[in-house]
Amino acid sequence: MRSAEARPIAVLVDAYTTGNHLPPAFDRLGVDVVHVQSTPELMTSMTLPDLTAYKAVIPYGTPEETAARLAEFRPICVVPGQEPGVPLADELSERLGLPTNGTALSAARRDKYEMIEALRRAGLRCAEQFRSGDPQALVDWAERRGEYPVVVKPLSSAATEGVAVCRGPEEVRKAAEAVLGTQNIFFETNDEVLVQSFLQGEEYMVDTVSYEGRRYCTGVWQYHKRLRGTHRIYDQETLCSPESSPVPELVAYTSEVLSALGIAYGPVHAEVIMTEEGPALVEIGARLSGGVLPAFNDLCHGVNQADMTALAYARPAEFLAEYGDRTYRKLREAAVIDTATELDGIVDSIDQDVFDEIEALESVHFLRAKLRPGGPIRPTVDLYTSTLVAYTVHESAERLREDYARIQQLKDRVYRLAEGSEAGK
Repeated sequence: MRSAEARPIAVLVDAYTTGNHLPPAFDRLGVDVVHVQSTPELMTSMTLPDLTAYKAVIPYGTPEETAARLAEFRPICVVPGQEPGVPLADELSERLGLPTNGTALSAARRDKYEMIEALRRAGLRCAEQFRSGDPQALVDWAERRGEYPVVVKPLSSAATEGVAVCRGPEEVRKAAEAVLGTQNIFFETNDEVLVQSFLQGEEYMVDTVSYEGRRYCTGVWQYHKRLRGTHRIYDQETLCSPESSPVPELVAYTSEVLSALGIAYGPVHAEVIMTEEGPALVEIGARLSGGVLPAFNDLCHGVNQADMTALAYARPAEFLAEYGDRTYRKLREAAVIDTATELDGIVDSIDQDVFDEIEALESVHFLRAKLRPGGPIRPTVDLYTSTLVAYTVHESAERLREDYARIQQLKDRVYRLAEGSEAGK
């Protein structure tokens, strides 16, 4: 049991990648954290949790065993740190009688088919879709529908992993066969594949934090992607002004989506297409956005999703009074740049001078080289195969455009390739 002097405890489940921003966010509010692992082994395909940040680490166990161990800490909340932790966080928070999204719609918060069907039942605009483990059945559905392109994707994935935009039956078959039987980034086997109608329009990310069903929108960013073959390649995301169209409509639609999926608590990262008929969901994650960088976000719009999540759970009255049913402010122009490549080979070394030149550009707040010496560099097909990520922020939109152009000129020079490597075609 906690003594009167002990700090409150928050439980984080699978705090991979941007989930690593949650322990310091809770710490700033005087809350300690305990980590729970939902799998027997850590998922090495993602940035691992910094387990030194935790008061205790609970290894993989049954939900009953884990809930019993956590009850000893008398936690104030259970929060998913990343996508694979969502179902267990739902179950543990429900078992412990804590603020919870519950288990009734857990599947719809992870499985992309169930997600869209939940929206359809709620009467919300969404894609047409079909799921199957048989490539021919997927082709037959697309042919019966008679309208291309269609989108083929895994039922559970991230960062456009395994996603293909298909213009005909053979592309559908090829895309389905490429996914079926493989493992996604979460080490889940793809036994079925999803095919959906193509949503035509500009794509946006809408990030929120909720408590008791009241939302604060922490940011809306417009995606800029390029189609290469059947793959939509990330180029950059730019911060939108909250007052400008279509942001208010996107925020209102996303709130309806959250209600349809039973999300009343915690962070959400939603991807939405603004079609001619109005907003339509691509997919949603009941966890932090994969692009959260607190210091950068604070410069852009004064708050960040990690700190807002901690505030909602640690000081709910303060969160609701100051942020409930409100939307972010845009303080500066901002863009997150994800560089693509056609290079194909092995990275020999990083050219530090070129890296430093990019890092020194006036708008660059943070730059990361995603590849390492000795590892492969491959033509970019998704976010995981992009080569650099640059977080840029400035008062001047023109400065951002100039720095973006310079980054495109320098990006492939950051990596020196081993002999025998070559540019892709």
